[in-house]
Amino acid sequence: MIHRYKQTGILVLLSMVLILAAGFLIFGKFWTTDISLSFPAGPDTSLSHNEASMLFVGDTMLSRSVGDTMAVKNDYLWPFRKIADFLKSADLTFANLETPVSSRGVKVGSIYSFRSDPKVIAGLTYAGFDIVSVANNHAWDYGRVAFTDTLDNLVSAGISYIGGGHNESETHAGVIKKVGETNVGFLAYTNLLPKSLLASGNNAGLAILDENKMVEDIRVMKTQVSLVVVSFHWGEEYQTIHNALQERIAREAIDAGADLIIGHHPHVVEDVGQYKGKYIVYSLGNFIFDQNWSVGTMNGLAVKVWLKNNEIDKIEKIPINISKQYQASL
Repeated sequence: MIHRYKQTGILVLLSMVLILAAGFLIFGKFWTTDISLSFPAGPDTSLSHNEASMLFVGDTMLSRSVGDTMAVKNDYLWPFRKIADFLKSADLTFANLETPVSSRGVKVGSIYSFRSDPKVIAGLTYAGFDIVSVANNHAWDYGRVAFTDTLDNLVSAGISYIGGGHNESETHAGVIKKVGETNVGFLAYTNLLPKSLLASGNNAGLAILDENKMVEDIRVMKTQVSLVVVSFHWGEEYQTIHNALQERIAREAIDAGADLIIGHHPHVVEDVGQYKGKYIVYSLGNFIFDQNWSVGTMNGLAVKVWLKNNEIDKIEKIPINISKQYQASL
């Protein structure tokens, strides 16, 4: 009797297994499909189109020993070869161009006068620069003809410039760029050159700082864009802390509507401050330069600015090293 019950139990168990197996074969594929539908189709990219970045680097001088090195190597991409990929990773890249780019002109500056071979434009293009400031104390080192050559050489390479122009209107209009989904306006000024070099009427020149005119320019620009970036060539050489004049000018610009202040000229990195929630980068230091007599002058700063929803979301400070062979690197 017991033996017969065991056989019956085994048969029942086998029947149940067969029924379950058949059910799996018949319906399993539908269960699998239902489960897979519960997973998202892919990552959520709803905000990715609204995020972008700008990258700012400091004094870029392609003359003197830097220029000689490029000429000897016959390589005008040389200063940027180790850092070009980094520069091009941003949606917009900016530098202060601390040299006229021309084969013409007569030296009118001091013994520390710069003029770069027009071949250096290839390096700026290779590095991915979108916009440069020409408002600095070396822009006029070889006079008006070299200055206007610089503007024309930049335009021919598709690089925009601010802080100077062929006439007064161009100089003070600034440049507007679309960075991701955000319209950004750029203006530049220097207070380190005499007012005789001011762009006026139809005469080429620079945006020599006049605070009333600066305020007017910023207010006009603000009506056209979401964000305004103002670049200043200012301050005291080799000082790592900004001075009271820089701070006053920066705050005046922000009060007028500027959203970001980018400074250069001291050849060393200065502090980064805030005013009314806006960032003030007082000096980025050198980016490409031949001042290899100190650690401070051979180490600069890049600032990456992240944009989101037409506002500055955050900034990132990135150290830059300049080698003894005048190549910038991270």
